[in-house]
Amino acid sequence: MIEKPLLVLDFDGVIVDGINEYWASSRQTCLNIFSSQEKERILLPNEIPATFKAMRPWVHHGWEMVILAAECSDKNSQLNLKGIQNYSENYSEECSAALIRWSWTPSQLQKALDQTRREAISNNFNQWLNYHQPFSSVVQRLQILESEGLEFAVLTTKSIEFTKKLLSSFGLEPKLIFGHESGSKIDVLNELLHKRIIQGFIEDRRSTLEKVLEDPKARSVPCYLANWGYLKPQDRKNLPSDIKLINLEIFREPISNWP
Repeated sequence: MIEKPLLVLDFDGVIVDGINEYWASSRQTCLNIFSSQEKERILLPNEIPATFKAMRPWVHHGWEMVILAAECSDKNSQLNLKGIQNYSENYSEECSAALIRWSWTPSQLQKALDQTRREAISNNFNQWLNYHQPFSSVVQRLQILESEGLEFAVLTTKSIEFTKKLLSSFGLEPKLIFGHESGSKIDVLNELLHKRIIQGFIEDRRSTLEKVLEDPKARSVPCYLANWGYLKPQDRKNLPSDIKLINLEIFREPISNWP
């Protein structure tokens, strides 16, 4: 067991606001994989649609963003026909149905999205970086975390490749980085528990934290819901006692002062 405690953080929505990059990359991925008929029929705006932003808290994996970009931009899509509330209430089922309608697969979309990002980085790295807005107070706090005798790890569904580039540009060097290639967040936390004392896990997805509490091994990890992230309208209400809502003011405090 390594003695230094570890603070584990989600990435997008906790360390960085990446909504501009998500739209740009998802939009371009759609343009890359649309058929000629779809390109004629569907207009993908440069500006982020309000529906795309509103649906962000439901997204689990990057490939789902490509589906949402297509659904937002097609006036005859189920998202536009049913509306945000109805679509979000059955989000997983709607995504599965959309895959069938568009004749896509998750692996196809994830590969296409990753390739779009590689091309964006290669063609204009600074523009790609500027699409990501780090939460400055979070970055500053993590830069001095070691003075408390702590290390931090990043646990994200983004790829390790792109996460490393962004963290480096923010001046952050986590001890460990886990991406979608690393397996589920629960599995990663359970593996870490064999080697490290986990001081806390900060997420902006309530359902992920609830899954941590349901897991017999991972439930010992202190769970924090970042209230500055991509939260659903009801996420702050009636939280389980083992999930603590944390704001930026609390985050800046020494961890010994956290709830």
